[in-house]
Amino acid sequence: MITPELRNFKWISIAEAVSFLVLVLIAMPLKYAFDWPPAVKYVGWAHGLLFILYIIFGAIAASVHRWTIVQIFWAMMASLIPMGPFVFHKWIEKQPK
Repeated sequence: MITPELRNFKWISIAEAVSFLVLVLIAMPLKYAFDWPPAVKYVGWAHGLLFILYIIFGAIAASVHRWTIVQIFWAMMASLIPMGPFVFHKWIEKQPK
């Protein structure tokens, strides 16, 4: 059974991962290939806010579920890698409750 804390963390992490991909695959090429810096400014700002929410909701989920240091480490590492949060959630859902 998925708890509200884990569900909220999952939704924030999906949004954070998508914003990271949009930043890297769309906004940055717009900035450097088409000389349009506002793309990175606004998408980067949104991604930064979602990253902060990812950390907050991750800490809440880790506290409620009593994650180990290894699980917390991989949650934080996942936020730094494109598509990382998707892989992390598949892994964390397979962990014993």
